[in-house]
Amino acid sequence: MGEPEHLRSTYNDIHNIIRGTSNKIASEFKPDMFIAIGGGGFFPARVLRTFLKDPSTKKNIPIQAIGLSLYESLPGTTVEQLNGEVVRTQWLGPDPGKRLLGRRALIIDEVDDTRKTLQYALNELQKDVEAELQLLPESERDSKRTKFAVFVVHNKLKPKLGKLPPNIPYFAGAEVEDVWLDYPWEVIDIEEHDRLAKEDEERKNITVDEH
Repeated sequence: MGEPEHLRSTYNDIHNIIRGTSNKIASEFKPDMFIAIGGGGFFPARVLRTFLKDPSTKKNIPIQAIGLSLYESLPGTTVEQLNGEVVRTQWLGPDPGKRLLGRRALIIDEVDDTRKTLQYALNELQKDVEAELQLLPESERDSKRTKFAVFVVHNKLKPKLGKLPPNIPYFAGAEVEDVWLDYPWEVIDIEEHDRLAKEDEERKNITVDEH
């Protein structure tokens, strides 16, 4: 097999993709909490906060972090655990359901590849909320139930192993083919990364002009 096709995104590319999606998120969901899936969701969450404010207070939207691992090997995990299983490495701290009650929480990651990580994150957060709701009088539960949505910078156009419920708002900054995504926060030599990204863009423009 040959080298897989790479898509190199610069910091400017990511910034502009997020800016281009922010109005849609603001008008259709109006989040008042971000939940960034580390480490790829940290940078997009911070950039998105530049364009969105809490709809009620007009202040900065708080960013919470959760750590999930699907691809990398972690100390203390077995081969069986890593065979397609999501491993939780960080969560919202004690009483996570209390933090979530009544919020409009946007789950953020850099890429929707297999969708297993997003499915796991949403399911576990919903479990935390439901556990906390059971402690409230039944008459208060509907008003306190957390509303969730998902935002990813890139959605890969491929069959997904994980699923998201149809009632969960889903926002993708850009849709791409099933290519290898190179993000700027993953590279050591950022100048070389940007140079290759520019070459890729010039090559793509030449190909378009030829057709």
